Amino acid sequence: MTLTQLSYIVAVDRYRHFATAAEKTYVTQPTLSMQIHKLEDELGITIFDRSKSPVIPTEIGEKVITQAQKILKQAKHIEDLASLSEEELHGTFRIGIIPTIAPYLLPLFLRNFKERYPDVRLVFEEVVTEELLDLLDDDYLDIGIIATPVERGNIFEEELYYEPFIGYISQTHPLATKETITVDDLEVSNLWLLNEGHCFRDQTVKLCKKFRKNKLEDPDIEFESGNLETLKQLVEQNFGMTLLPYLAKKQIDEQCAKAHLRYFRDPVPQRKVRMIYGREYLKQNIIQAFKKEILDAIPPELKKKEEGVLVE
Repeated sequence: MTLTQLSYIVAVDRYRHFATAAEKTYVTQPTLSMQIHKLEDELGITIFDRSKSPVIPTEIGEKVITQAQKILKQAKHIEDLASLSEEELHGTFRIGIIPTIAPYLLPLFLRNFKERYPDVRLVFEEVVTEELLDLLDDDYLDIGIIATPVERGNIFEEELYYEPFIGYISQTHPLATKETITVDDLEVSNLWLLNEGHCFRDQTVKLCKKFRKNKLEDPDIEFESGNLETLKQLVEQNFGMTLLPYLAKKQIDEQCAKAHLRYFRDPVPQRKVRMIYGREYLKQNIIQAFKKEILDAIPPELKKKEEGVLVE
């Protein structure tokens, strides 16, 4: 029995699919399947019911997987303890990050981090907040980057920055004639929203005084998306408006854009972006280096809370 075999059964349990588990653990599917078969033969049990789709653990398999998760967690902590005594940062660092932060924050600091810490292997998982918290609880992730408060007692958070909301408005939208917008404007404006499960959607809805379905004036058009970039493209085709996080503006050329960026007048709505990790977590050297690279890269105006409305 090896830690590698245990990591494979935990991965199959997480993804309920052998091919996906192999991809996530960076091995071929035949290698993963062979190692799990070896473990089953050694223990004299069947861990997974392969006749079901998706694959599920057997009754005894569930107990073995639970114990494997505990063993892997303790093994990881031993590695972390050893790394604390070393000057050079190295090893694998798994980061969960929500989709409305990832495409705008990562390009700002990723290259500098890799140049400074070439021996650290970064693995990113782009997932919604609830899934991220579960992966953190399972000790699959080292840290998470989210934009809502955490109500789980075993998770610690550190503030990163405060990010205002901005409007992205089609050229024919009534608000396009305004130089700035207010929260009250959202009451009568049709907004493209992300799918349920995205905290940015929830925060946008809180800003609106009246919830409206994700529709435009054309009753033949309805759309739900898990991607802000898709919503931006709809706006650029002269369909309504959406809200974006402040860092998204760095990827929009205001001189050439097919839609208008509009900033909020005071009180400006904003979200707090934070880094979270398990309270027992020991990889503090990498965590703090990672945080420092982020803080060094973000615009100065985001480093302190301005007067406005904090949307949680």
